Amino acid sequence: MYYSVRKFQTGDWPSVWQILRATFAAGDTYTFAPDISEEEARKTWIETPLATYVACFGDGHIVGTYKLQSNQPGLGSHVCNCSYVVSPAARGRGIASMMCEHSQAEAVRLGFRAMQFNMVVVTNLAAVHLWKKHGFQIVGTLPKAFRHRRLGFVDAHVMFKRLTSGTDG
Repeated sequence: MYYSVRKFQTGDWPSVWQILRATFAAGDTYTFAPDISEEEARKTWIETPLATYVACFGDGHIVGTYKLQSNQPGLGSHVCNCSYVVSPAARGRGIASMMCEHSQAEAVRLGFRAMQFNMVVVTNLAAVHLWKKHGFQIVGTLPKAFRHRRLGFVDAHVMFKRLTSGTDG
């Protein structure tokens, strides 16, 4: 199957919202409220980040999305943060992996020197495994930092990867 990643376009929103709504409603991987409004989701996923991208099947059908932004302002702005969501129907096809690779190349192109994931829920074993496969290390574990919708309070990892090998950071 052929998939590609491109920048988000305004007409993509209905498909992106459908994917986000299903994922956030599950309450098991993201800190967004399960009942997040469409307006708040659009602001968070489209308007606030530096860039938003979509993963498409060969026919243009959107099957995933990710956003890229600085993890911190000012003196921490050389480290980026990404969030990825794949349509429930398209999981297990390598789409998250493809978006992770794409995001790292985009981050370097945009001048970022590292990437950090702030809250990788420990029960999201597929994500933890995938990010490790892509070279991310667990640099800390936050005890009971995520309120899982079914399991209650569970730990979350902070994961990090240097994207450049410069001597100044």
